Amino acid sequence: MKLGVNVPNFGPGTDPGVLREWARIVEGLGFDLLMMSDHVAVTPDVAERYPEPFYEPFTALSWLAGVTTRLRLGTTVLLLPLRHPLLVARMATNLHHISGGRFVLGVGVGWSRQEYEALGVPFSARGRLTDEHLATLRDTWHAETGDGTPAIPVWVGGNSEAALRRAVRFGDAWHPLRVGIPRLRSAMTNHSLRAVAPRIALRVTTAPVDDPERPPGVGTLEQILDDLEQLRRLGADTVVLDPYHGDPEETRRPHEAWRALTAVATHWSAPS
Repeated sequence: MKLGVNVPNFGPGTDPGVLREWARIVEGLGFDLLMMSDHVAVTPDVAERYPEPFYEPFTALSWLAGVTTRLRLGTTVLLLPLRHPLLVARMATNLHHISGGRFVLGVGVGWSRQEYEALGVPFSARGRLTDEHLATLRDTWHAETGDGTPAIPVWVGGNSEAALRRAVRFGDAWHPLRVGIPRLRSAMTNHSLRAVAPRIALRVTTAPVDDPERPPGVGTLEQILDDLEQLRRLGADTVVLDPYHGDPEETRRPHEAWRALTAVATHWSAPS
């Protein structure tokens, strides 16, 4: 099982130098994957959680492709209905080539009604549009002549049954956000998924978290390592750790997240 990191590409503490340092640390610690989130329009509801500067993921990841050598780079998740699918196909293909085949395209429908309204896309149609755009991506890439570069993996985000069906139909993996292990187990039992690559929280506490609803990735280091072992045994292909907890001021203190990631990287080992 591989481990990845969701890196904040937004917020008052984020700038190109900080993003470069994130990439250096994530790759240096031996993580497999660095991912970034996406919003096209930073409307007021988006800005409450993910304020500007908000670095557009294709642009930022293309730059980080030049300062990394081994690290896979991906989106968690690109809001697929808010861009033309042929533009997404071109940008994803270019980034995949620039990085030497290291790109992972995570896609989702999004949650901000204001953002959809700002861009003139009907919010109520976002599920249908995502399906249509995924079909266009598949057909476009299938029609292109191969040059030996590995195919772009498509991870379908979302925790709903519709997202699961979408992942079965179009995805190389289901990429749910902060779901519990029982829900993952049920989905893997009841759906013919090619792979599962969950994104979980990362919050290290000094005392054990005894709440029966404790989400994976939250608790003492021992609890988090046990969560990862359970996910490995469940058959997760990749687990993406998300050290951002919703307060934009956290982006001014990236060292806190770096310490947590260092602790996990130092102590996590799983049979290959």
